[in-house]
Amino acid sequence: MAQPFTITPDGIRLAVRITPNASRNALEAPQIRDDGQCVLRARVTAAPDKGKANKALIALLAKHLHIPKGSMQIVSGPTSRLKVIRIRTDPQSLQPVLSGWII
Repeated sequence: MAQPFTITPDGIRLAVRITPNASRNALEAPQIRDDGQCVLRARVTAAPDKGKANKALIALLAKHLHIPKGSMQIVSGPTSRLKVIRIRTDPQSLQPVLSGWII
């Protein structure tokens, strides 16, 4: 099964494909890209200007996962649509949400 996340010793790494300037903020179903990578799709209304879309993505994930924004950091792709986000938390606490992101 493909999943957009990997569990690491310090938490979770989440692969996300972001669409800025969307009509609404939303997390969508994971997708398998042409290169075989599984990513979670996210839409944010913010523009990709001076990190606004990145901040909106972190806020959206924090709200959906019920964890503080400060526990998340973009570790790859800050200016790209494809991003990897490190989430410092106990993976077991997110198990119900993560299981919904497996395709």
